[in-house]
Amino acid sequence: MFTIRKGNFEDAEQIADVHVSSWKSTYQELLDEKDLSNITYENRKTLWETILKIQKQDQCVYIIKQNEDDKIIGFISGGPERTKNFNYDGEIYSIYLLDEYQKKGLGARLLKVFAERMKVLGYRSILVWVLTQNPSSRFYERYQAKPIGTEKVTIGQGTYQETAYGWGNIDDLLKLID
Repeated sequence: MFTIRKGNFEDAEQIADVHVSSWKSTYQELLDEKDLSNITYENRKTLWETILKIQKQDQCVYIIKQNEDDKIIGFISGGPERTKNFNYDGEIYSIYLLDEYQKKGLGARLLKVFAERMKVLGYRSILVWVLTQNPSSRFYERYQAKPIGTEKVTIGQGTYQETAYGWGNIDDLLKLID
């Protein structure tokens, strides 16, 4: 059994664990080793403590936890679209699940709760940036997100290409998830 709830400051350590573990397993084949090691537990813990302490009204963080051991196994966060280069007002900043919990419908549950909250906050559309070579992009395509642009991103010392996927209408996304 799994529970989804808003993230809070006390979750920062477990979110950092999930973030680093998922990051390294997701990107081990996609990033140069020196760039992959650029993310550490310490810097992610500090990042999540800061995000969860401030908790801006136009942003949200949700965690999914396994009830048996109260362990956080994934999270999603987002808020206003940051680039202002596209006609989308909302953005998923990060979504990660530990490897052993992927492909079980839990990512869709996180995405649904997130989209519902974004709609309540007044957002009409959502985009997400994904490394172009990342096979996880199929998750977004399954829910009919469309590629809407690309850009170069620097991670560590390396430069990589990202693709923005978007849902032009949150209601359409919510219908697909239901």
